[in-house]
Amino acid sequence: MKTSEIKFTITLDDQRLPEKINWEATDNPNEGIEEAKSISIAVWDHFHKGTMKIDLWTKDMPVDEMKRFVIEAIGGLGETLLTATGDKKMAGDIDTLCRDLTQHVEEEIRRQK
Repeated sequence: MKTSEIKFTITLDDQRLPEKINWEATDNPNEGIEEAKSISIAVWDHFHKGTMKIDLWTKDMPVDEMKRFVIEAIGGLGETLLTATGDKKMAGDIDTLCRDLTQHVEEEIRRQK
């Protein structure tokens, strides 16, 4: 049996806010430590029938990138749902939501320019 490991290292400032997020994985094709601006980890606790979540982002992550990250994470969950369950209705609704949110963010960016 093969074992894989994913490790996150979070560097905090004096107020315990994330300054740097680094990750490494045994199956990472880049074979090194990668830097990230945000992570979102969800774990299903089958005993309590609920989700445990960890959401972290560095204090210098731009707001527009954070919004894109959230939209892409939601879209990824839609793809996972479709693959795992075959539920095209829920996956389609998630895809529609992501398209609407993307349009909203694009309009925000245009207004700011």
